[in-house]
Amino acid sequence: MVDIEKINKELSNKTPQQIINWALSVASKPVVTTNFRPYEAAILYAVSSEYKEIPVIWCDTGYNTPNTYKHAEVLIKQLQLNIKLYVPKQTAAHRDVVLGIPSVNQPEHKLFTEQVKLEPFNRAMQEHNPDVWFTNLRKGQTAFRDSIDIVSKGANGVLKVSPFYHYTDAALDAYLNKYNLPNEFVYFDPTKQLENRECGLHA
Repeated sequence: MVDIEKINKELSNKTPQQIINWALSVASKPVVTTNFRPYEAAILYAVSSEYKEIPVIWCDTGYNTPNTYKHAEVLIKQLQLNIKLYVPKQTAAHRDVVLGIPSVNQPEHKLFTEQVKLEPFNRAMQEHNPDVWFTNLRKGQTAFRDSIDIVSKGANGVLKVSPFYHYTDAALDAYLNKYNLPNEFVYFDPTKQLENRECGLHA
């Protein structure tokens, strides 16, 4: 049985690269997920630098901004990412007609979130069946994320590893600058709508 508390204590003073190397040493089928939101270049660069062929799961809701799509294309090319794209089974154009983008207070929002994010994500995880999942979760983003640590265990039993968990925006800015990595802030997640709200994948 994995002692999460002990692992987090041992990793608390390690660099993101050291954390990634530890995680890769215990993994047989690691993946990293991304939505190309701000600061995603950090986790994508850090992980792919250590394991070039790692599957990069991108669940594209179909509602990203043009800026996000352009940013994604730049990063995919620059880092030569092994992208595994997952999209909803219904197009955004079709959904806009029959459902639209419900506000978080509307009962339809649960169905919307299931269609555009949870179903594609669950499909991706079933197909790849990872034992280690790299994410860019950070302390201070949401109340739930404040309650976890560098390493946590997901509901599906996968070991969730967040190498930049204790990084501030300023620290990430410095990291991106050091490695000449781009960033993009014009981003929209239709399932969250508010920055401090969970999207449903992690809580």
